[in-house]
Amino acid sequence: MPRFDTQKSKPEVPGFGRLPRHVAIIMDGNGRWAADRGKPRIFGHRRGMERAKDITRACGDLLIESLTLYAFSLDNWKRPKAEVNALMRLLVKFLNSELEEMMYSNIRFRAIGERGMLPESVLEAVREDEETTAQNTGLNLNLAVSYGGRAEIIGAINRLLEEQRQGSLLSGLIDEKMFAQRLYTAGQPEVDLLIRTSGELRVSDFMLWQIAYAEIYITDVYWPDFTREELYGALKDFEGRERRFGGINAEKER
Repeated sequence: MPRFDTQKSKPEVPGFGRLPRHVAIIMDGNGRWAADRGKPRIFGHRRGMERAKDITRACGDLLIESLTLYAFSLDNWKRPKAEVNALMRLLVKFLNSELEEMMYSNIRFRAIGERGMLPESVLEAVREDEETTAQNTGLNLNLAVSYGGRAEIIGAINRLLEEQRQGSLLSGLIDEKMFAQRLYTAGQPEVDLLIRTSGELRVSDFMLWQIAYAEIYITDVYWPDFTREELYGALKDFEGRERRFGGINAEKER
């Protein structure tokens, strides 16, 4: 039997005239949220995991094409060992508990990042989710774990060099399309909307190539409090943005 109610109606979603194809979220503020309540940091991470589930479902309900969640950066390995271990256990729990619903909701799951640094328990759960959901055609859910934007770019360069060395890629100039095809998000649209919670004004080595023309939305709300309504507010803000991609609006220039 499924662990969730398949008969329950989906929450009503507002109408939007324009939605981003790819939303990326820096899920920040779990520790501070917990500290404000006199709780240990892991309490905030647990609540943040629940929030990730809800926002994923919301993006699926809105028919957004791709969602990338920044769960654990390469720099996060510097945190205390006890916290890292607890985060890895939470990650395994998330991956195991959400697989059935990802299948029901037609979500395709991918983990992006430096996998060689992940414990085997996480890798096993990642492989199961990726293989099981590989043929799904709905929302692309990218979970950035052990991830760094600079490392992703260097990895893409090294893949291109290796392909040239092996003769599978002709030597010569590399263009942007060829480069993008070697990134973790190959085949997906570039990020249209980057959301950062907790009010910090930095991108923290997140998807440095893919966010080149992203609209950036910063909120002071900590991630555990980032509800569907907060997401709708970010999407409404995006809807009102004028996206020129380096050009000008001829009508406004008159």
